[in-house]
Amino acid sequence: METIFEKAFLVALRKHSSIKQLVQKKVDMIIENPIAMGEPLKGNWQGFYSCPVKRNFIIIYLFCEVCRKKSDDLVVECSDCLDRPDQTIKFVLLGPHDKAYGK
Repeated sequence: METIFEKAFLVALRKHSSIKQLVQKKVDMIIENPIAMGEPLKGNWQGFYSCPVKRNFIIIYLFCEVCRKKSDDLVVECSDCLDRPDQTIKFVLLGPHDKAYGK
């Protein structure tokens, strides 16, 4: 499984370093089973998944295999989509629920 952490995710992780261990645990669980851990998103976030870290704090990520199977890659349009294998997880955003979806 290839794992990519977008810059926005890493910046948010440094900002919220107090929950770094919780985030690491969730990231490990997502890598183990990305479909079971996340909730597929709709609308402007079609193709993405969200997974709660704690009550109002979420991780937003992509799982390339599912994105391509559902043809969501036509909506998401990752700049490196063709360079990534199906078994790739991209961790995109991390933060409080309302702020994460606002980006």
